[in-house]
Parts: sequence; C-alpha cells; structure tokens
Amino acid sequence: MKVEKSNPQKNPEHEPDYRFTLANERTFLAWIRTALALLAGAVAIVHLAPEFTVPGARKLLAGVLAVISIASVAGSALRWHGSQKAMRCDAPLPSTLMPWLLALGVVVVGLLVLVLTTVFGDT
Repeated sequence: MKVEKSNPQKNPEHEPDYRFTLANERTFLAWIRTALALLAGAVAIVHLAPEFTVPGARKLLAGVLAVISIASVAGSALRWHGSQKAMRCDAPLPSTLMPWLLALGVVVVGLLVLVLTTVFGDT
C-alpha cells in the first residue's frame, strides 16, 4: 500500500512545526515591546521633557514617536500573519521593510532631538 504524502499547497491548513509558530509569535511580541517603548517615550517627552525654545517641538517629537509606534504595531501584525500563512503553505517567508523603516524613524527622531538640544536648547 502506497502512502500519499500530504501536499501543503493543497492543504492551506497544514500545521507547521510548533517551534516555528512559537518563534514567529516571539518575534511579533518583540515588535510589540518595541512599539510600547516608543509610545512610552512619546508620553515621557510630552510630560517630562523641558520645553524647547521652538514652540510645539515636544509635541512634534512625541507625535513622530507615536506614529512610529502605531506603524510598528500594524506592521508586526501583518508580518506575523504573513509568516504564519507562509509556514502553513510551506512557502518562502515574505520579506519586510519594517526593520529599515523603524531604523529610519528612530534616526529621524534622534536627529530632531540633536538639533533641538544643540541649536535651540537653553544654555
């Protein structure tokens, strides 16, 4: 009797190795922690940082951090879902620009802070 091997392409509900599923979940949770840290930074800037000489600078920085946080949460959910779907279908994992976008966002915030503190900061 010949046993037919299951073809995951025909069965999109193929259950991947649980270790890969859990690793995917850990990655998702790491992105969520990053987003929470960015959001905490936004709240801290608004409530704890001294006022810059540029009106609205604190709110601008906090807003940029909050937008990066929201984008990280949305991107991480999409990434988790895409990776899970790919694993279930034995397909290649989808590529993502999220690390590059997050790095760019943090560089922008860092440059804003640098300019605001060195050029417009109180002396």
